[in-house]
Amino acid sequence: MQAQEESNFTQRMFIYNYRIYDRYKRPVVSLAVLGDERSTWRPTQFGYQLFGCRMDFQFPIVKLVDYEQRWSELFASRNPFATVVMAHLKAIETRSDRNARLQSKLALTKRLYELGFEREDIINLFQFIDWMMSLPSELEQEFWQEIRTFEESRRMPYITSVERIGIEKGKQSVLIKAISLGVKLKFGESGQNLLPEIESISDVSLLETILEAIDTACTVKELRQVYQPGA
Repeated sequence: MQAQEESNFTQRMFIYNYRIYDRYKRPVVSLAVLGDERSTWRPTQFGYQLFGCRMDFQFPIVKLVDYEQRWSELFASRNPFATVVMAHLKAIETRSDRNARLQSKLALTKRLYELGFEREDIINLFQFIDWMMSLPSELEQEFWQEIRTFEESRRMPYITSVERIGIEKGKQSVLIKAISLGVKLKFGESGQNLLPEIESISDVSLLETILEAIDTACTVKELRQVYQPGA
């Protein structure tokens, strides 16, 4: 899985392949699933040649943006990976339009019921949709109100029941881990002092804001001001 273009990606694919082969001495298939937005970036080969010795490693790819042209096919499919691809594409498409994201999230969530998925499958697939297509708090409330009404009309209170609490806690845990890694990479040991404070935050929207702020914050103090204004 690769979410952005990377200059040494083909070399990394080659290294993964030969290390697995070296460990198990069995044929290895390397497949790259590319989730970036650049349609022309299609890395498929790594190689070199020196003094008559030649290395040529080629691997297949799946480019997720190609499926934008196959949306109706994805929407009708009962394959769980169709839901994963659609959530990914809509998350990219609606990055700058939260109202459009709300409508897309509603459509993808209702689709799980309309295709007749089992309760557990609906909950599991929704967790991915919810993670990929986060909304600001006011639109999040609107989303849950409409889903609650929708579930009541079908007498299927699946994702609005106790699972909602688990989903929030799961998202909180994922965000805190991502923030912890981001702070460590950007600020080193000096940023570790923030972690006890951040781990005490239960507001998922605020955690998402902190994660985004890591890119632009130049100092630990600037990052702390995101969740402790005036500190």
